[in-house]
Amino acid sequence: MNAFQSFVTYAVRFGLEILCKVDKADIKKIPQHGPLIVYANHTGTVEAPLAYTELYPRKMTGLSKIENFDNPLFNWLFGFWKIIPVRRGEADMEAIRKCIEMLKEGYILGIAPEGTRSKDGALQKVHAGAVMMALHSGAPLQPAAHWGGMHFGSNVKRLKRTEFHFRVGPIFYLDPRGEKVTKEIRQQMADEMMYQLAKLLPEEYRGAYADLENATEKYLRFVE
Repeated sequence: MNAFQSFVTYAVRFGLEILCKVDKADIKKIPQHGPLIVYANHTGTVEAPLAYTELYPRKMTGLSKIENFDNPLFNWLFGFWKIIPVRRGEADMEAIRKCIEMLKEGYILGIAPEGTRSKDGALQKVHAGAVMMALHSGAPLQPAAHWGGMHFGSNVKRLKRTEFHFRVGPIFYLDPRGEKVTKEIRQQMADEMMYQLAKLLPEEYRGAYADLENATEKYLRFVE
């Protein structure tokens, strides 16, 4: 970590903490080192830089849609932070390869399995892309839920601070239990992951995973 990188990251953190009142005590539950996949819900644009700067100087990377790199400022900042571009709507094998490579180098990888932003902050049904990354890399996963960020844009316009909350859950591995990993099993793994995230959220934000009584943990192996 060089001095200029630290200066930029701490400057961004300072600015965000002026604009946001961050409830961040749970962030301490995230380990200092990877490999680790931290997955979160996707509600806006502020949660990723908030998480990155609050966790700094831990070695972190994440995914962002390739269109964001067309913005010169984002392109510079994302390159600075080693953010990985991903083509949405397709199996971007180059992005997956890069993620696995950085996990093997001890990075914490931040992902949003929903892919697209939730307009109302409620969880959406997910596909199993994150499952394949976890199984291929062998890295453990940790859910990190947040809420409040969906109001950031409107609050800035009203010169109002945004209350932003983080909640972090237990670490676990995906374990096929000796079964062949079919499309159906991959989807069940993805749903089990998302129920772990839903448990951390207020009821109004659980969305497609609000039925916690139906949650299973068959393919989750928790770290003691």
